[in-house]
Amino acid sequence: MRIHRDTTYLDEADRGATVAIGNFDGVHLGHQAVLKIAAEAADAPLGVVTFEPHPREYFAPDASPFRLMNAEAKSHRLEKLGVSHIYELAFNSLLSELKPEEFARQILKDRLGLAHVTVGRDFCFGKSRAGDSTALEQFGVEMGFGVTITDLVETGGIEVSSTRIRTALSEGRPEDAAQMLGHQHRIEGVVERGEQRGRDLGYPTANMSIAGLHPPKFGIYAVRVSVLTGENAGEFDGVASLGTRPMFDGDTPNLESFLFDFRGDLYGAELSVALVAYLRPEQKFETLDALISQMGADSLRARKILAA
Repeated sequence: MRIHRDTTYLDEADRGATVAIGNFDGVHLGHQAVLKIAAEAADAPLGVVTFEPHPREYFAPDASPFRLMNAEAKSHRLEKLGVSHIYELAFNSLLSELKPEEFARQILKDRLGLAHVTVGRDFCFGKSRAGDSTALEQFGVEMGFGVTITDLVETGGIEVSSTRIRTALSEGRPEDAAQMLGHQHRIEGVVERGEQRGRDLGYPTANMSIAGLHPPKFGIYAVRVSVLTGENAGEFDGVASLGTRPMFDGDTPNLESFLFDFRGDLYGAELSVALVAYLRPEQKFETLDALISQMGADSLRARKILAA
């Protein structure tokens, strides 16, 4: 897969793709439906046109983190779905001021030279979100690229959306989030060096930042961990603590994962941690022995859940 972060001058081989357009935060079932239809329409390599930073981040930089996944996690998921090209448009003052027709002509037609575009029915674009999917369809006729509009996806009678997925995660319902995502919610990042308290307690953990991401409900989770890089690359079951570590008066939320039956060094490795089941809230114990006992119980319960 090729990721094009500078789309000003594309090689001819990278132009003329069939694409789906959107932010694709979470790459949920609705996004996957758009990608599937785009792939069916493809007489060219399948691509995605997306934006970094997310427009919501650009217009409200001080708002609480809301993203379900960072750009790297999104690209990993899109690659698994058969995407060959990601056109990552820099969302800045110039792009945000383009009127709908200007965006269609200057970006989709002239810069990317797209053959076909697929969007969801609720797609909006251009300055002040003034353009909609119907307008894009008309621009396609005028400018010579095909347009397909897809209906919204429902599961269990509920419309799938990133907002509903965030709600499920905030309430400690990763299973419900997974139903709407079509895959387990994952947090990806590089293992950072922590204070090594877990090692001293007999439960060494891989520590990862969740900065910039929507925080799921704080607590203990059964997890599946993919070690993506390094000499210990592979798949592991585990148990993780997500939150501020109240036992040690922490204040910055992070994710600390203990991998079952693992021996090795993960510092600097890239991990993808899937939240499978919520076990319990964070808790401050009276003694370290009480904490260690609970960690043993959490590990046993997580093993049973993951084995099932």
